[in-house]
Amino acid sequence: MMKIFIDTLGCQMNKYDTERILGMLSHFDYVEINDENEADLLIVNTCAIRQLSADKTYSRLGNWGRIKKERKLKGKSTKIVIAGCVAQLEGQELLKKFPYLDLVIGPQNIYELPNLLKEIEEKRICATNEKNIVEERNYNIKREKTVNAWLSIMEGCNNFCSYCVVPYTRGRERSRSVEAIIKEAKEILSKGYKEITLLGQNVDSYGKNLEGKPNFATLLKELDKLEGNFRIRFTSSYPTDITDEVIETVKNSKKICECFHIPMQSGNNRILKAMNRRYNVNQYKEIVDKIRKNIKDVTITSDFIAGFPGETEEEFLDTIKAIDELGLDYSNTAAYSPRPMTKAGKMTDLFIDEETKKRRLQILNDKVKTAHLESNEKYIGRTLEILIDGIKEGIYQGRTRNNKVVHLTDNKNYKIGQFINVKIERVSTWCCFAKSI
Repeated sequence: MMKIFIDTLGCQMNKYDTERILGMLSHFDYVEINDENEADLLIVNTCAIRQLSADKTYSRLGNWGRIKKERKLKGKSTKIVIAGCVAQLEGQELLKKFPYLDLVIGPQNIYELPNLLKEIEEKRICATNEKNIVEERNYNIKREKTVNAWLSIMEGCNNFCSYCVVPYTRGRERSRSVEAIIKEAKEILSKGYKEITLLGQNVDSYGKNLEGKPNFATLLKELDKLEGNFRIRFTSSYPTDITDEVIETVKNSKKICECFHIPMQSGNNRILKAMNRRYNVNQYKEIVDKIRKNIKDVTITSDFIAGFPGETEEEFLDTIKAIDELGLDYSNTAAYSPRPMTKAGKMTDLFIDEETKKRRLQILNDKVKTAHLESNEKYIGRTLEILIDGIKEGIYQGRTRNNKVVHLTDNKNYKIGQFINVKIERVSTWCCFAKSI
């Protein structure tokens, strides 16, 4: 057996790719271990969305170069692989930067890994070829033993937002077939998972490249028909691509959770245009209002960037204002990070100093905390269904359908993966506290 250590950086899509890698290599006598110092194969699965993520990758490779040298002195061989978005973005240059690196492999080349591991016995390789379809292979997927399973329905992005490197790392939009997705969903459910989260850079673009052009609502309806007591989630949605049919499908479904993650990025129209986002503040508000009007207790979350090139203080405060006016339940936040190949990355004369970005990010984070607390407070006294996903020090943790984290202290013998009804008694910024009923 060959011992493999894999370090995953970044988003849910990267976590799903890691699960595919581990499952695939299990067919070839590789076993995962938790000690990088004892590994025959070291893989870092990378994220390029911000410079900090890329820097973590370089630090990891530097440390692994030392491990490889030390193991060689003991007569042991170690191969080092970089996968994911940094690999796709930098390609051959990584082999020049890190002479002890054996393989650079992009997200679209994952299924070539078993053969490439044989070839790097003789030479160092860069495999970052773009593909126009999502490959399907009959390999295991080694998923985490939790209640939730990731399921990618498509890869890539066609939007080319001016700050985002994803179209250059994940390629153009490519959807999996409805049949392949349904098959994988059934396999997930057969293994006892109680939630399936559908993944895509923009799930609402699903099916555009497929014969017959099945849309996202069609896929959701087919998944909702599957037997069993389970939940369906999805992320992320592009604001103006959310159709009335998708909203109606979520409203009328039994299993699809009442959650929409809809990145807004800025609350100012000029900045949105500079970001190459295809909507303005009013259009975003119309989408949010339509969803809330049709779906009871829906949670709407978002993403925001502080300190985009050229953003004035007044334009930044428009974002703070938008969070209040839209009543967003929660938002992910980040300071702007220039990325290679992007249009915004070339706006060097408009870059905002780090101190200003840091200050604005703190203001943004404080606003998000306030918004999240206010969102939680709406449910005090309400009875909600939770799915228990953890137990720690006698406290059960679960999530509601609309993704509220709930802590429950109870002397009953509940199990992870069990659905129960609880009454929310009090809340904090990040979670709700309940008792069972």
